[in-house]
Amino acid sequence: MPDTPAIEVSHLVKAYAGVTAVNDISFRVARGEILGFLGPNGAGKSTTMRILTGYLPATSGSVNICGVPVASRPDEVKRHIGYMPENKRVSEYLYFRGRLKEIKRRMLGPRIDEVLELCDLKRVRHKIIGQLSKGYRQRVGIAESILAEPPVIIMDEPTIGLDPHQILIVRDLISSLRGRMTVIISSHILPEIEMTCDRVLIINQGRVVAQGTPADLRREVLGHSTYQVEVAGDTAALPVLLAAIDPTLQISHQGDPDAEGFRRLTLSTENNAELGEPLLRTLAAQPFRLRALSRTNPTLEDVFLAATRRSWDVVATPKRAAK
Repeated sequence: MPDTPAIEVSHLVKAYAGVTAVNDISFRVARGEILGFLGPNGAGKSTTMRILTGYLPATSGSVNICGVPVASRPDEVKRHIGYMPENKRVSEYLYFRGRLKEIKRRMLGPRIDEVLELCDLKRVRHKIIGQLSKGYRQRVGIAESILAEPPVIIMDEPTIGLDPHQILIVRDLISSLRGRMTVIISSHILPEIEMTCDRVLIINQGRVVAQGTPADLRREVLGHSTYQVEVAGDTAALPVLLAAIDPTLQISHQGDPDAEGFRRLTLSTENNAELGEPLLRTLAAQPFRLRALSRTNPTLEDVFLAATRRSWDVVATPKRAAK
């Protein structure tokens, strides 16, 4: 059914030898959406992804892929999934994998040509995979994962070990799948996640600690906007002037004056509206010399660090599974 989520995870738990690696995770991924799946080492990302693919059973909870329950129908689920986890030639390997995926022979040749073109692999189609560079091998893995046009693609660290040029190619390739396939990506390269994904889910110690679009997460996790100001003059009266602009606007950090008397101030506010113009107008009307004013946009790395730090405060040590 078109309204059925591509991925639906409900109260998922996985315990190893009494230690809970995944602790009551629930989330949904819509069809055609690209989701970034983040978390520090040991957070439970790889365990969750292995459960999604049907390669690892859950202790409790449920996972459905395109409405199909993973626990009771794992073989059927694998037909809906492309999973990117050597000594054939590229085209031979894709043909072999295509037949395992039950693609009809008359359709397989044209489909291999299509994915080779899409992944920029035509020039190496007759090369042995083991002789290819890391970047090409990653692209072969992506080509294999989308070969049968599955509705769901699961990618674990798709750009690890790649150079900037190769990362750009893979990023564009993943973006080209938007709307056609549902993609869930686990990665530690946060700028890539931010540029590629529609939504982000962050886990720590087996729990979901934040999820939403990057913009939503900035508001939810950080809860403030930041401005950088370089100003010269007596700043003693500045807090009163800032409060007149917005009650939550305040100086969060103040540097020492430089040789020309300018000091860098960091201003923070809970107001997400643009305050640059009233700030400029207020400072220009006072006996200050203003050299610079800019709004600082927090990165996904800032959000990730704040969300995981907040969760460490709540859960100091991994919980033991109930016996």
